[in-house]
Amino acid sequence: MTTDLTAQRIAIIRRAFALIDAGDPAVLDLYTDDVELFFPKFGIGHGKQDMAEFAQRLWTDLSTLQHDIDGLDIMVAGDRVIVEGREWGTTASGHPWPDHHISTGRFCNVFTFRDTLISAVHIYVDPDFTSTHEAKVRQLHRGAAA
Repeated sequence: MTTDLTAQRIAIIRRAFALIDAGDPAVLDLYTDDVELFFPKFGIGHGKQDMAEFAQRLWTDLSTLQHDIDGLDIMVAGDRVIVEGREWGTTASGHPWPDHHISTGRFCNVFTFRDTLISAVHIYVDPDFTSTHEAKVRQLHRGAAA
């Protein structure tokens, strides 16, 4: 893989995050028609229609979403680009997240490319943005009372 192609793919990922943050459906133009999506609680989706459905479901509970695009930690492995980063926002009910106590806004996405289009994105993040899943927090968080 050439350095130019790697640089293009990284630029595409940065653009994808900017479009996602803006709620711009043009983000779909960066994906192949048969794109595969994984997101916790959503499961696996295939195709741009599933991507659009996922976005609609996600934005139902969000008012704002921002990614630290300049602070992304990007690793390239062949046709895969792995991205670790931070995100924050406000829920539709006005609650800011993360809380920086239990929720830290960290995520990891694994993008697979076919030339300069994203053919898969697997998103690894805790979808409990505001730490309201109390039973699971009590079970897992080291600082919470069991």
